[in-house]
Amino acid sequence: MKTIVISYSLTGNNQDLAASLAAAFEARHVQITEPKARNMGKIVLDVIFGRTPKIVLPVETIHNDDLVLFIGPVWMGQVASPFRACFKQLAPQISQYAFVSICGGADGPNPKLAEELEKRLGKQPLCLVELYIADLLSKPEPTRNDTMSYRITAEDVEKLTQDALSTLRGSMGDG
Repeated sequence: MKTIVISYSLTGNNQDLAASLAAAFEARHVQITEPKARNMGKIVLDVIFGRTPKIVLPVETIHNDDLVLFIGPVWMGQVASPFRACFKQLAPQISQYAFVSICGGADGPNPKLAEELEKRLGKQPLCLVELYIADLLSKPEPTRNDTMSYRITAEDVEKLTQDALSTLRGSMGDG
């Protein structure tokens, strides 16, 4: 089984983790990009109205036996909207996948995330890993502003990669 990493990142945090995980799995890494700049207003409107933005996805085919590892943010409890177009395009080709996210965590976990992934991809994720920026901060109760403005360090990437690998390998039976 080959692994392909497909990632999206607005701030660079998830991109850094995706590059690190792709290296750990010796996987091909494909980045979702957008032709137009994104801001907080577009994020809110996409979430409220369920919009699917235009993306650039430089992959056309996923082999049926590939493990697809999606890595990206969660916005207001939902998978980042650029993944919507990606999921529409690739869902019929995907037999198994996992989703990893560095999200803020100031508001706690995202309880409907697995349900949304299953709805959008037509199958449950093999594994869902949520890593929280709030856990990296020294503040006892960080706010959304604290977590949104934080950029992970090289040390954070190393720690988060090991945390994600431990969970992913455990769920794939590679303990």
